[in-house]
Amino acid sequence: MQTLSADDLTRRVRLLLQAAGSDEKVAQQVAANLVLANLSGHDSHGVGMAPRYVDAILEGRLNPKADAAVRVDAGALMGLDGQGGFGQWVGVQAMELAFARVRQFGCCVFTLAHAHHLGRIGHFAEMAAEHGWVSLHFVNVDARPVVAPAGGSDGRFGTNPICMGIPVGTPGSPDPSRAFILDFATSRVAQGKMRVAHNEGRRVPEGYLIDAQGQPTTDPGVVVVPQADGRMGALKTFGEYKGFGLAVVAELLGGALSGGGTWHREADGRRAVFNSMFCVVVDPVKLGTQDAFFAETRAFLDWLKQSPAAPGQPLGVQLPGEPERAARQERMAQGLRIDPATWQELVESAKKVNVAFA
Repeated sequence: MQTLSADDLTRRVRLLLQAAGSDEKVAQQVAANLVLANLSGHDSHGVGMAPRYVDAILEGRLNPKADAAVRVDAGALMGLDGQGGFGQWVGVQAMELAFARVRQFGCCVFTLAHAHHLGRIGHFAEMAAEHGWVSLHFVNVDARPVVAPAGGSDGRFGTNPICMGIPVGTPGSPDPSRAFILDFATSRVAQGKMRVAHNEGRRVPEGYLIDAQGQPTTDPGVVVVPQADGRMGALKTFGEYKGFGLAVVAELLGGALSGGGTWHREADGRRAVFNSMFCVVVDPVKLGTQDAFFAETRAFLDWLKQSPAAPGQPLGVQLPGEPERAARQERMAQGLRIDPATWQELVESAKKVNVAFA
């Protein structure tokens, strides 16, 4: 294992992305976002994605210099296009454009099409919650399909995340340390977590995966590397038809409604991962319910936390967002550990663009 500080790891990834063709400001933001995912305990969305980004740039499908463009402007309703740019860059631009409309109208509904991998969607919900605003996010994935529909036996769509952010605090004074951030893949687990498990040589719990023949397996490699016959396994949705239904909603709102497109073709083997997103951002102050909203939110969340810890659950009730904040505190103090396989992938990726990573 390699152990690095967050700043050191951010610098190394920034230099890697710059060498691949990105401007320094963009590369810094993308690198910082990836490292924040590692800090938050989500290594699946962290720096291990950087080699895939470099490959996508070399393929000519990820444009490292693209900005978000406004295609439709109807006041509180916007249609945006990421133009194939870094998701961590155009996604933040999209949120900032939306925030200006929230200040003006009290809400904004927008779509963002054709963004490269947006990373951890919870980051965008955290941005809104810091302003005291509620946000909803539905995202589809335009890449090799890795999730099987309920009742099916092969991959037909992506992990299609859904995220909801709810601020906690008082009107005009949100408390980021308590924000409720629900961010989940509609598959049983994110694809990136299978990559991490495969790199670390771990098996995964039963019920997550099926192999290329549609049979249950605990080997994460079935969705990471092609099998002997070139076929791949697939992740399962959570909650059977419930997760499947939400995955379809994310595909249709994120992909179809945005104009970014849905997946209905054979996999092409390319490394680029595109996301499209449907978002709603609401200011409870402008809605006129701010006092009741903040008071009832605090009261209800406090009520949940008062539930006695269940047997075998020493931490008791953990609200969405709390594990990430705890992980950040711990990992900032102890450093970030990168497994040998991921480290080697980063080193090899750096060689492709003639820069040293180690």
